[in-house]
Amino acid sequence: MAPGFLDFVRTWEGESVVTAYDRPTGAWIFIAMHDTRLGPAAGGTRLTSYATPADGLVDAMRLAEGMTWKWAGVGMPFGGGKAVLAVPGEMSAGERAGLIDRYAARLVSLRGAFQTGVDLGTTPDDMVRIGSISGCAVGLVDGKPGDPGPYTAQGVFAGMRAALEHRFGDSDLSPRSVLIQGLGDVGFPLAGLLAEAGATLHLADVREAVVRRAQERFGGSAVRVDDMWDLSVDVYAPCAVGATLNPDTIPRLRCAIVAGSANNQLLTEADAERLHARGILYAPDYVINAGGAVAFGNIHLGERDQARLRARVERIGTSLREMFEEAAAADESPLHAARRRAHRFLDRAAPVRAKPRAAAASGGT
Repeated sequence: MAPGFLDFVRTWEGESVVTAYDRPTGAWIFIAMHDTRLGPAAGGTRLTSYATPADGLVDAMRLAEGMTWKWAGVGMPFGGGKAVLAVPGEMSAGERAGLIDRYAARLVSLRGAFQTGVDLGTTPDDMVRIGSISGCAVGLVDGKPGDPGPYTAQGVFAGMRAALEHRFGDSDLSPRSVLIQGLGDVGFPLAGLLAEAGATLHLADVREAVVRRAQERFGGSAVRVDDMWDLSVDVYAPCAVGATLNPDTIPRLRCAIVAGSANNQLLTEADAERLHARGILYAPDYVINAGGAVAFGNIHLGERDQARLRARVERIGTSLREMFEEAAAADESPLHAARRRAHRFLDRAAPVRAKPRAAAASGGT
């Protein structure tokens, strides 16, 4: 059992977790629903391996809570939810497809209580398959998959400009340097937006071929991941794994702003205070990385006009400007302002319908 597992479950303030064991593959299915005052729980489906099933369960619960703050922070009518398919190791294509199908059938049994989309280890094609079985996949337009990455990158770009304006009094990127850690579905298009705006790019990724491809397309310098903490830049943009902001890395940072797309960038909330104490402006991750969620949430609600979708994503910058100003007035981390904003939105919604402590349903397939 993962260290601290029982303490975490006892203190988690979510509504329910659906669990199921998939006998054909040995995978565990966890669907965590944290707070549905704003609407049905919605969040990505993550398919990956964990040291123990308990680690996968904790990941689902933490990520579901993060989605609550994300939806509330940008004023969208969805609740916080996340699904984790904790697989024991490599699977054949047939085994994987079977697991996806049985997971989709599990969503059918929830009768629309959880809506899902792409996350680590799942693909747009998976969402087409899940949507065709359950009707619970977001990000599909006329049954075809969409890519949330460019929308998320647009939101990060808007948030980064808001942070620059607050920190330096000018949102112009041409005199600024940005370190992007992770050149995946968000980091790569973000590099393109920044290059177009004239920023000096520093590119870090564990995949050297991806860094070379980004350099060929956007320019910039390659930085080894192990060396990036000591690089002097205006903005550090974490766009890969979480928990990169922690007691070990924060003292080494040489930047004025942290603004990136990675989920759960802080190891703990105390790390927001460490950044604030160093004078580093932190753009709360669940706000700045909400562009894909905002766009696909609105698509799910029926919006199809690209101009209106992009305008709604751009509002992330406006929201962050307000949070930065509120936090500055109180001399505190913007994380506090973001959380208060989310709570205000949640408190205006209907009370939670029911809040069993942890596992509301379980089963095997």
